[in-house]
Amino acid sequence: MLQYLMASMGALPDEVLRVIFLDSAGHLIADEQLQLGSLRQMALYPRTIFRRAMELEAAGLILVHNHPSGDPHPSESDVVVTRTLSEIGRSLDIDIVDHIVVTATRAMSMSSLNTFQPHRPTESSHVVLKDSMGPKAGSPYDRGPAALENARAVRERRSFRRALIGSPELFGEPAWEMLVEAFIQEAEGVKIAVNALCSSSTATPSTALRIFNKLCQARLLVKVSDPNDGRRHFVELTLRARKALDAYFGIEKN
Repeated sequence: MLQYLMASMGALPDEVLRVIFLDSAGHLIADEQLQLGSLRQMALYPRTIFRRAMELEAAGLILVHNHPSGDPHPSESDVVVTRTLSEIGRSLDIDIVDHIVVTATRAMSMSSLNTFQPHRPTESSHVVLKDSMGPKAGSPYDRGPAALENARAVRERRSFRRALIGSPELFGEPAWEMLVEAFIQEAEGVKIAVNALCSSSTATPSTALRIFNKLCQARLLVKVSDPNDGRRHFVELTLRARKALDAYFGIEKN
């Protein structure tokens, strides 16, 4: 593989970031170029990498970039970026298997240099993510308050915007508002009913219900019966939505 990488991108005049997506058995899913330009910029765009990984249902990533200077040794920036991505991957159970730096004639594996610790997802970590509701030890919300606080800030800014400008029919995003509310309530360990979730959006009740059903069809939300009241249903985020929103709000800048 190293020979292929050196031949295909080692002599390029500009830095290119390439990501090799792997399944849980380590088999190739996709090999894609995600960024052109200085690797230092990659710290600003982790969402692109992990959003694509979740779209492909990848369990592991190999990052590859070239050094036009001809020196394959990773820079301090390379190491910092790799550690940052490895930390984000840890919360999503996506393994940063390696980061390879290539030139036209040489290649260097950062994992072999022990410059970062790859995260190996365990069976138990996947089981925790499938728990139904609320923050639990080892869950994405156990990383700290950043994602929840950022989500709350988004909700507050939207409420403030409505108070200042009004016209929710012009500026509302009901599907996104419902996902954000579901994320906040679940992170706080609160069960939210379907009607309460629909009322959290700027849409009319009938429109909000149609949007809720579309979110369920898109496998972002699921409806769960209340065991104590057959007429009431609660809302849960799917594992896919939970991971995506935690990644998004975990690096949201306020």
